[in-house]
Amino acid sequence: MAKTDLITRFLIWRLRHLSNKNFVLILSGVIGILAGLAAVILKTAVHAIQKFLTQSFYEDYANFFYIIYPVIGIGLAYAIGNYILKDVGGHGIPDLLYNIAKKSSIIPRVKMYSRVITSAITVGFGGSVGLEAPIVVTGSAIGSNFGSLMHLSAKKRTLLIGCGAAGAISAIFGAPIGAVIFAIEVILLELSVGSFIPLLIASVTGSITSMLLLGEDVMFSFNLSDEFLAGHMPYYFLLAMVTGIISLYFSRVVLRTEALLDMMKDPWVKLLYGGAFLGLIVFFFPPIYGEGYDTLNALIDGEPQRVLQRSPFFAEIDNPYFIIIFLMLVVLIKPIASAITIGSGGSGGIFAPSLFVGGIVGFVFAYAANLFGVPMALPIAHFTLVAMCGVMSGVQHAPLSAIFLIAEITGGYELFLPLMLVSAISFVTTTYFDKDSLYIKQLKGTGRYLFESKDEEVLDTINIRKIMETDLLTIQPDSSLKDLCGLVQLSKRNIFPVISESDELMGIITLDDIRDIMFDPEKQESVKISQLMHSPPDIILPNESMQHVMDKFEKSGAWNLPVVEDGVYLGFISKSRIFNAYRKRLQRQNQD
Repeated sequence: MAKTDLITRFLIWRLRHLSNKNFVLILSGVIGILAGLAAVILKTAVHAIQKFLTQSFYEDYANFFYIIYPVIGIGLAYAIGNYILKDVGGHGIPDLLYNIAKKSSIIPRVKMYSRVITSAITVGFGGSVGLEAPIVVTGSAIGSNFGSLMHLSAKKRTLLIGCGAAGAISAIFGAPIGAVIFAIEVILLELSVGSFIPLLIASVTGSITSMLLLGEDVMFSFNLSDEFLAGHMPYYFLLAMVTGIISLYFSRVVLRTEALLDMMKDPWVKLLYGGAFLGLIVFFFPPIYGEGYDTLNALIDGEPQRVLQRSPFFAEIDNPYFIIIFLMLVVLIKPIASAITIGSGGSGGIFAPSLFVGGIVGFVFAYAANLFGVPMALPIAHFTLVAMCGVMSGVQHAPLSAIFLIAEITGGYELFLPLMLVSAISFVTTTYFDKDSLYIKQLKGTGRYLFESKDEEVLDTINIRKIMETDLLTIQPDSSLKDLCGLVQLSKRNIFPVISESDELMGIITLDDIRDIMFDPEKQESVKISQLMHSPPDIILPNESMQHVMDKFEKSGAWNLPVVEDGVYLGFISKSRIFNAYRKRLQRQNQD
């Protein structure tokens, strides 16, 4: 009670001394700091678990503990999520998008910490997924719950969700501009110019928090030593087409692997089979263990031999042809491993796996080209980084986020031209075959969908029962035309529903149907309503989406349609009533 009183007094003080705009700016900074703290905690926990589990591994032969670690990690994450936190892992960003679109940007409070715990265990024990999606969910949940606590509107909560996502990504990668663009391109989708400032503040505070606590411990630590040459652009063009194809492969393999796992109804059976198979994959291909950023750093540094360490193929460490084959197998298997990790009950995302796959594709492209003696030697680090951008753009349908994220990671903009080219071509290639990103397809796979336009979003907020008109005078089918003429004198409407004694809709009659005979005394006595009534052009169900309702109006050409539930007449919906409700909601959203 004391806590509630304190919050109430604070909100009263805030209303007196702070405008909504300034209050949101302050909240964005606080949310950025908290998202940055969550990112630091998650990153530190994962590295500590991985170091504890693998620091005693020998580097010159296979380590059999790789087989059992993933099943233990996924099992622990599932048990904690299911029985203690009541929030099982899975994909975070699709659920986040659904909460924004369909649940007024309200995210359950448990997600402010649950994904930090379950994803740390999953990835620390070798789950082949990334930390970005869980930390985005965590930051977004912090933003949503702060917005709810401060009694802000759904539109302001959505903005704070974006602030949490920007702060989290900025803290993970040390890329504040890329984080803001990611929040806009993937999370918020529609944003006014004035909303940029809170996102910038959250991104900066998230990045500073990470820097203060972790120092220079970022995902990638290197400096580009080679200069960009315009003569390499044809090779970048070829790389772009390759990354587009790989992006398609990645998305479809993830979806099909998850569909196969969904055929196992028992979650523990799924966990055991999935975890065991993942353990075998990691045993033969140790780079697939965890996020895989160490592998990317090795490839960017031009040291591919490091990826064969701790694997059964250590003897081939100096064979360049075997390295190429090994890495291409990793590219093909990584999406399967990521899907198994999440589909079996683990917690994580496909953000890091897409970067991982892209980096290996770029390395193999340049490494193989140099091995076979192309006319111009290709800089391996450049192609590795640019391909990361290409696959991220294709898988997540976020070309701008990919460009700026990789540009910031490199510490400069020397690769801006190839990043733009590869990102654009990869995006065009994947969207030609798949209109939706992997996140949207995952939502549709579970029977959920997002709005494709602002009109759909506003229409969805209109409740049929609230705008339904129930003042129309009804008549029974065995009544006479004279009875109907009496109703015409009392009614201000030109439609009369015909219903049975049990309130079932039998048909409708309009003034146009009786205009020629309503003043004929003989007809008034002899003609029954059952002879005049006709079926409505269509009927509306009370729980139907407003988009479907508008489609029915469009197809039928009607201006009024009856609402029926299990055959029982409830009322009428008019087009004009819908338009009026739509206009009011649009005005309300613009005011917010």
